[in-house]
Amino acid sequence: MKLYNTLTKKQEEFQPIKKDQVTIYVCGPTIYDYGHIGHGRSAVNFDIIRRYFLYKGFKVNFVFNYTDIDDKIIDRAKKEKITTKQLTKKFEKIYDEDYKALNVLPPTHKPKPTEEINEIIDLIKSIEKQGCTYMLGDGLYFDVSKFKSYGKLSHQKINELQAGIRIKADENKKNFQDFALWKLSKADEPSWPSPWGPGRPGWHIECSAMSSKYLGQPFDIHGGGQDLVFPHHENEIAQSESANKKQFANYWLHNGFVEVNKEKMSKSLGNFKTMRNIFEQYDPMVIRYMIISAHYRAPIDFSNDNLEQAKNALDRIREFILNAKESKNKIDKELLDFTKKEVLISLDNDFDTPKALATIFNFIREVNKQGNGKEAYDLMIDIDKIFGLNLDKLKKDKIPEKVKELVKQREKARNDKDWAKADKLRDTIKELGFVVEDSKDGQKIKKE
Repeated sequence: MKLYNTLTKKQEEFQPIKKDQVTIYVCGPTIYDYGHIGHGRSAVNFDIIRRYFLYKGFKVNFVFNYTDIDDKIIDRAKKEKITTKQLTKKFEKIYDEDYKALNVLPPTHKPKPTEEINEIIDLIKSIEKQGCTYMLGDGLYFDVSKFKSYGKLSHQKINELQAGIRIKADENKKNFQDFALWKLSKADEPSWPSPWGPGRPGWHIECSAMSSKYLGQPFDIHGGGQDLVFPHHENEIAQSESANKKQFANYWLHNGFVEVNKEKMSKSLGNFKTMRNIFEQYDPMVIRYMIISAHYRAPIDFSNDNLEQAKNALDRIREFILNAKESKNKIDKELLDFTKKEVLISLDNDFDTPKALATIFNFIREVNKQGNGKEAYDLMIDIDKIFGLNLDKLKKDKIPEKVKELVKQREKARNDKDWAKADKLRDTIKELGFVVEDSKDGQKIKKE
């Protein structure tokens, strides 16, 4: 199996630290607002990766964190006149529900920084012992000049680096890229006691402490969105490797950006889409299908056209599955074996889901020529252990007798070439919540 490693900028053969075990840490959201489709994309991409390792027989320790303390959380809690804990509990539940709707497996561990303060403080102490910190009026900072490999993940030289969104220029800092390990709290902010004064963790130190606690150091795979490469993941490496004097993670995987109608998603452009916005219009499995129809490292465009294409493609798979389940035809074993082999080859090549899906549609076309069969159903259900589209839960829609009768009447009207009556009957059927489609095999009825 080959993975593209952001750290080395090339595909590498995957070698786990322990045989038959994989350790994965994925950076989760800051839980102060509804999750957007970018959060959904990252969760689904890494869920597929996790599922594939499980399918291949690995035991997977999968850690996915929620950040439950930072400036945005504090500001929103103040506006809503509630505690930060009340705010984050509310949105933790919402994220959990949204990820469940997308059929994302629950993580092995779901740590939150407010519950890991002791581990965070201990890690900062270790960094301090290495002489990599200094104190300013607002907190304890990491001195990036003390870590000679700084910039190795983002492949930038230290004097060319640009500060990230959460790093503000401070003329008192030794280097522009230095970042807070521990932020001293103001009087009206949540705080925890520490050797540096009452305060709270910086953003980057949280993930270093939590990943090391639950996975050790080094661990196999660190994942997240491309927007996290710098500064977040760069800073995780600097502080973790300074403290422990060994590699932090062996492979770095990053999913691509999300656009909406070919524009960057942002609130200022008015195209900001939450997961719940999309779920109101589309089945979450359509969203999941659309995400896996693009390579995890490629950008993805959430446009209405692409969503409709995903819906139609998934409908085709679902119809094939339902027909296969009830058929007693035999399927050519060579075709079954070839299809499974090609799907696995694609996924072994840096989780190439689009190519795997292309193989599946070639299979559907060939099987439809042969006449569908239960063996095709079994293969598709087996492959869906990786894709997680809930194909094993499909049931044929129960068609009311009234609808069946209207369909018969419509078929007669079409045979009589009474197109006006046929159209009227189709509209009546639609009012009852069903769609009738004309095909070379006759009329097909499905729930709208």
